Amino acid sequence: MNPLNSPSPPGLPGSAPIRASVPRIAALDVLRGFALGGILMVNIGPMAYLLGFGDGPAEELVNVLFAGKFYVLFSFLFGYSFTMQLRSAERDGTGAAARTVRRCLTLITLGALHAVFLWLGDILLLYGVAGLLLLLTRSIRPRTALIVAGVLLVASTLLYLAMSFVEGDPTGGLLGDANQARMLAEFRSGWLEAAGVRWDLYASIGVFLLVFQLPSVFAMFLVGLAAGRSRVLEDPARYLPFLPRLQLAGFGIGGTVTALIAVSRWAGWGAAPYLEPLAELASPLLAAAYAATVLRLMHRYPAVPAALAPAGKIAASNYIGQSVVTSILFTVVALELSPWAVLAVAVAIYALQLPLSAWWTRRHRYGPVEWVLRTATYGRRRKPGATAGA
Repeated sequence: MNPLNSPSPPGLPGSAPIRASVPRIAALDVLRGFALGGILMVNIGPMAYLLGFGDGPAEELVNVLFAGKFYVLFSFLFGYSFTMQLRSAERDGTGAAARTVRRCLTLITLGALHAVFLWLGDILLLYGVAGLLLLLTRSIRPRTALIVAGVLLVASTLLYLAMSFVEGDPTGGLLGDANQARMLAEFRSGWLEAAGVRWDLYASIGVFLLVFQLPSVFAMFLVGLAAGRSRVLEDPARYLPFLPRLQLAGFGIGGTVTALIAVSRWAGWGAAPYLEPLAELASPLLAAAYAATVLRLMHRYPAVPAALAPAGKIAASNYIGQSVVTSILFTVVALELSPWAVLAVAVAIYALQLPLSAWWTRRHRYGPVEWVLRTATYGRRRKPGATAGA
């Protein structure tokens, strides 16, 4: 059976299916499923070591291949899905504003809980905030959205560049070497102790992270909004001819800038701190090249969508699930592994999530987190059989 055309599975026990207002787009699910692996490769360092691997080849590998590429890809997909939710609301004859506000407030709530109790680097809260901004700009023209996105990415680059000239620790010494050792020991003492450390860190640097990540996240929301308005991913005949050029630009320009940044760090160039902000421009280009590569493989090899699409259908549940597993491993069991072993754990977790997602989606239409989001979005205990196509 072709996984791109397979019938939707039933909902949770006791639910009756409702006809979808907007059909799912296979490319979105495949890209979400792919991005989950990259997200985990970035996140697992701080999940295991609280503040990451530190300097070393494992950290550099993550920086070059993964860091900054996959949360912007997810942001693009969020923006694209937003247009589908608007279409669904129009077809249902209901207003999109109230639905979106409820969904975003739920994301903010889930994100705050996730950040404190499971994973300090949560992105859901930021997506909720950016989603509210996207609601305010939902009538923007695609061309204007792309221009604003470009301005935001440049502004984000300049913001990071300005910070490279700031001396001192913006956290007031919280991240000093002695304090880091103390926090890591507490972090590995148990789940509640780890939650306390995350709370202390988030209270100190949460706003800082929000301010610095919001421009790039919202920029990619706008790019996704523009693509969704143009329905780019809904017709392979439209986007397939464009993908080789996207790969060339993404790997050529984005890859070159990323390599230059990496070399500057390893060589100890004095200009390295001033080159690193360019990653804000290079990372979206590499993310686009990665996405183009996956889409080309998806249409050439049926095994690619068969493996990735189920995970993408329940991406939010898989994202939270990664945090649950790593929290158990590194704060409850308190594993102390080398950076390379930690990355191997990430590969193993992702490799397990793919077949587990296929098993789950054969039996249920939504994952647990998706079901919570939909229930909150529609303002009542909606039967899990309905879908907005994204």
